[in-house]
Amino acid sequence: MSRILLIEDNESIVMGLEYLFESEGLISRTARNVKEARQALETESYDLVLLDVGLPDGNGFTLCQEIKNHYEIPVIFLTAKEEERDVVKGFDLGADDYVIKPFRNRELISRMKNVLRRNGKGEAKLTHGAVTIDTVSGKVYKEGEEVALTALEFRLLLTFFNYPKKLFTREEILNQIWDVAGNFVNDNTLTVYIKRIREKLGDSKGKLIETVRGVGYRLGGE
Repeated sequence: MSRILLIEDNESIVMGLEYLFESEGLISRTARNVKEARQALETESYDLVLLDVGLPDGNGFTLCQEIKNHYEIPVIFLTAKEEERDVVKGFDLGADDYVIKPFRNRELISRMKNVLRRNGKGEAKLTHGAVTIDTVSGKVYKEGEEVALTALEFRLLLTFFNYPKKLFTREEILNQIWDVAGNFVNDNTLTVYIKRIREKLGDSKGKLIETVRGVGYRLGGE
């Protein structure tokens, strides 16, 4: 399991994220200020740091620089500071991603998993039945044979593989793939993409990607 250090002083956000991480099978520890964060980093190892900028006893930007100078840990800023200069500063300090509050839980988890994979701390391959996704190369295989998917088709399939037990509403899926599409993806377009993925994977009966009428889709039984 991946170990997450959450550096955040907002109690309601802390409670929500601790519950979210537990439901995702992630181990987390919370530091509510810079002092606690430094102690946590000195006493335990972590796979990822989620860091707020505004902390009671210091600045998240300064702490990010400390982390990057002394530890090989990826950092994601999780902050309300949304001005361009703040975002640029975060990346200039070596941040691996920058998420602006308020955020969507599923989007945050997806970004976290992407950062973990890029840093060799997440699963490189996801397999379900005869289908395997290589998250490093961005390729999909069925029974060892490569299946060519578009970038959006790949992202859509990856969404299901990342959460194999989850039933997604159509709205949740659209929220997941919106940024990747680079253009407007509506409900009818989603149906077309699901159909194309099924055709390419030989899933005409919808056993891999199951349709739950009136709700959405989920990954089918193996």
